[in-house]
Amino acid sequence: MLELRDISFEVSDEHESKEIIRNINLNIDDGKFVVITGPNGGGKSTLAKLIAGIIKPTSGRIYFKGSDITDMSVTERARRGIAYAFQQPVRFKGITVQDLIRLASGNKISLAGACEYLSEVGLCAKDYIDREVNASLSGGELKRIEIATILARGCELSVFDEPEAGIDLWSFQNLIQVFERMREENNLGSILVISHQERILNIADEIIVVSDGNIIKQGGRENILPELLGTDSAVGVCGMYGGEAGCND
Repeated sequence: MLELRDISFEVSDEHESKEIIRNINLNIDDGKFVVITGPNGGGKSTLAKLIAGIIKPTSGRIYFKGSDITDMSVTERARRGIAYAFQQPVRFKGITVQDLIRLASGNKISLAGACEYLSEVGLCAKDYIDREVNASLSGGELKRIEIATILARGCELSVFDEPEAGIDLWSFQNLIQVFERMREENNLGSILVISHQERILNIADEIIVVSDGNIIKQGGRENILPELLGTDSAVGVCGMYGGEAGCND
């Protein structure tokens, strides 16, 4: 479904250039739950932004469902079926949760339909459906509302960039349950999560380890996770990679 061919990305200023991603080749198949992990600063989030179209590669091509999407904008990729969830969800003053879910779905879904998506992410619909998506919501609430909008869109590829960032342990536990449900429902397309949390890695079909802009390990969870946990540097994949919520609990 998604294919990256020789993707590189570098940033430059008047003094020097720095290559963040180096000639990465990657395929993500239909219906897979894939987690990209690795040390901080290794290029994980940059890779997610390249896939979503937030930034464009310096070289290489990106294909989605057989079509070249390298030069497409975020909006164009969204129309093609790619969703992207930010580390810090965007707040929308004046827009209610119900409005946001309806906009995401692209259809005139009923109130009951919008409430169902909130229930899917563990939120009591009556408490949230009419609230504004603003500063009154916590980080965990915003994360789950953002996931509800992605569920409403029914995308073929959903990309989550470090969804555990900035949320409390209770919200993290609910997040894991949401991902488990998404993984079990094949009709929700492929899921790509950028994370260094062991509990998220533990429900992946495939784990990809990115370090210094390169893919250094890739394979099934049963093969890659024991390697990560068996090294001094990953005693708690969370430890080396800077995670907090959900580590070793």
